[in-house]
Amino acid sequence: MSLSLDGINTSLNEVTNISHLGFWLLVDDREYFVPFQDYPGFTNASIAQIYYVQQIGPGQFHWPDLDMDVELEALEHPERFPLQYKP
Repeated sequence: MSLSLDGINTSLNEVTNISHLGFWLLVDDREYFVPFQDYPGFTNASIAQIYYVQQIGPGQFHWPDLDMDVELEALEHPERFPLQYKP
């Protein structure tokens, strides 16, 4: 007999600091910098909107109030994900 219940996500993920250049996202004891220059959707966001982040999958984060998503792989290897922002 096999039990296949999903466990509780115990990983820590939170925004730890915000500056005029971007913010830091802490995920499993590692911090990632999210620059406003590369993610302009956060530029005019309130502090509360930036702090309200949800993990929607492994390495995938969503800011519901801003309808923004960020993947850790894009923060770790930005050269693999050329961003093309068009206003």
